[in-house]
Amino acid sequence: MSTYLVPVLAVGSVVAATLGFTPAATADTTSSAQVQDRVRNLEANGYHVIVNRIGAVPLSTCTITSIRPGQTFSTVDSRGGSAPTESITAKTVIVDVAC
Repeated sequence: MSTYLVPVLAVGSVVAATLGFTPAATADTTSSAQVQDRVRNLEANGYHVIVNRIGAVPLSTCTITSIRPGQTFSTVDSRGGSAPTESITAKTVIVDVAC
């Protein structure tokens, strides 16, 4: 059991680092016309997007202030006596907007 712990932790940290920093790297402020395009682009890349905003104004009048990594869900499969493999089942990012 302990021989599997180190590889699983290593793979998990590499996956978390890769997924965690990708959305943060794209966290530049964008114009209001690009907010919906940025959300669609993140969704097309496999992310579940949560838009965090205050107010009831249309999204087209808002600008992105930050994009933060959210929860990443994964499973580890070690059936068949082979080395455990980790599969990402869901990735989430939080898009903060100012309206």
